[in-house]
Amino acid sequence: MPDPTNDVWEVLSTARSIRRFTDEPIDDATLDDCLEAATWAPNGANAQLWRFIVLDAPEQRRAVAEAARMALEKIESIYGMSRPTDDDQSRAARNNRATYELHDRAGQYTSILFTAYKTEFASEYLQGGSIYPAMQNFYLAARAHGLGACFTSWASYGGEQVLRDAIGIPDEWFLAGHAVIGWPRGHHGPVRRRPITDVVFRNRWDPQRADIAHGRGARPKRG
Repeated sequence: MPDPTNDVWEVLSTARSIRRFTDEPIDDATLDDCLEAATWAPNGANAQLWRFIVLDAPEQRRAVAEAARMALEKIESIYGMSRPTDDDQSRAARNNRATYELHDRAGQYTSILFTAYKTEFASEYLQGGSIYPAMQNFYLAARAHGLGACFTSWASYGGEQVLRDAIGIPDEWFLAGHAVIGWPRGHHGPVRRRPITDVVFRNRWDPQRADIAHGRGARPKRG
C-alpha cells in the first residue's frame, strides 16, 4: 500500500527492502521521477558513465526470471535457506517466504538494471563509487513515492550473461546492480540495523568490535 513521504529522515529510516508487491503497475511519470533522481547522484568528474535499463517487456522479464532462478540456487547454499513450512511463523521463516516469493514472481515485476562504462584507469570496484550513489538515489526516491524496491544479485552468477544476451549489452559495460520495483504489499520500515556504537570507530581500529566471526559481528537480519 502506498506510503509516500517528503521527510528525508523518514525515507532513510524506513526504506526497507521490499520483496512482496501488488499487481498494480507503476505509471511512467512516477518511474521517471525515480530515474531522474538517480541522475542527480555524485559521480567521478561528472562524466555520468552510466545507463539505466528498464526491464518490463515479456522477453526481458523472462530473462530476469531465469537470472533469479539461477541466483536462488546460489543464495540458498550461502545463507542456508530453505522454503519454510506453512506452520513456521518465525521471523526467519517470514523473511524467507518473502525472498522465495520475490524469486518465484521475478518475471512478473518491473526492474531496473544499472550499468557503467568500463574505463582503463580504474578497477570496476573503484568505478562503483560513481554509480552506486545513483542506485541509492533511485532506491530512496522510490521510497519517497511510496514504492518498494529491492536490490538483487540476479545480475551476478550465471544470470549476468542471460541478461546481457536478452538486452544486448556490450562487453565494455559492466553490470553494476539490479533492482526490482513496485507497489509494496504491506508497509515500509523501520529498518533494523546495528547501533552506531557497534560500527563506528574514532581514530583507531577496534578489533573487538570489528570481529565479524563472534558476537557483535553476527550477520544482521535482512530488511
